Amino acid sequence: MSTTLTSARGRLPLRQLICLVPLLLAAAWVAGNWSVILSGVGELRGADVNWLLASVAVTMTCWIPVCLLRQGTVMERLPPGRLLASQIAAGSANHLLPAGLGAHVVTLRFLQGCGIPTARACAALALYSLTQPIGRYTLLLSLMAAYPHAIPLGGLLPAEYGLLALAILVGGLTVAALVLWSVRPLRGFVQDFLRTALTDARALHARPARVIAIWTGALAFPALQACVLVTVARALQMPVPAVDIMIAYLAASIVAGIVPTPGGIGSVEAALLIALVGAGSPVSVATAAVLGFRIVTVWLPLLPGALVLAVLVRRKVL
Repeated sequence: MSTTLTSARGRLPLRQLICLVPLLLAAAWVAGNWSVILSGVGELRGADVNWLLASVAVTMTCWIPVCLLRQGTVMERLPPGRLLASQIAAGSANHLLPAGLGAHVVTLRFLQGCGIPTARACAALALYSLTQPIGRYTLLLSLMAAYPHAIPLGGLLPAEYGLLALAILVGGLTVAALVLWSVRPLRGFVQDFLRTALTDARALHARPARVIAIWTGALAFPALQACVLVTVARALQMPVPAVDIMIAYLAASIVAGIVPTPGGIGSVEAALLIALVGAGSPVSVATAAVLGFRIVTVWLPLLPGALVLAVLVRRKVL
């Protein structure tokens, strides 16, 4: 009995430390970017407060399509409250590791906690990662088809930027193919994983409710994110039509997604700034819009997301 109590007491401080890790990482990230935050706040002081509040409200609704998309990737019904909490936490973790790994780790632990086997949980993550860019491409092409007189892609991003992104993508795929070809155990694992993923994808697309959830979420999330940028641009009185701003966001987010940085930090800002200037915005206004967009979508949700993540870890949900 005494040994059990001693063991439990020994584990308690470690668990408390683990719960504090997300908060410490968030605080370190904010401290490291404090000058950028202050600069953005200074640029946005003259912005329309009502439009900025609207951007915050739209940002909060972005969790809904993410939850829909997550639910659509598994056959089992997920508990709505815990699903929403896990995605709020995943949004914070996503800015701490590159290529969305932080969000995937949180979601993987959540799905495992819901009784979903690891292989099928990984297949759900792969389906989520596949449908997200498809949704962005579909929305971008649809807007360009519906508004043929909007700015062309060539006016948004310089050819050199697109070629660099393409080179990174091709290089990454080539390295991955060489690794798979040379490491036979890894190749076998990937084949088994793809077999499981394809089986689950076919089963999910045989259920209309899951199909609606997947593709509604995949299309609604980038649409709402683009609307956030539109509201921030309107707060700064940017002289660019709303459709052009949405096209600029979608094009920039697709290109920035090729560069695997934590939360897209650095790559998203650069791509968005170039795209907005290419759409016809003055550089100063475009800079303030990008900073405002990132403050609303990244920095403001960071601390609440870290707090939710700590609570979920403490309660063994993750």
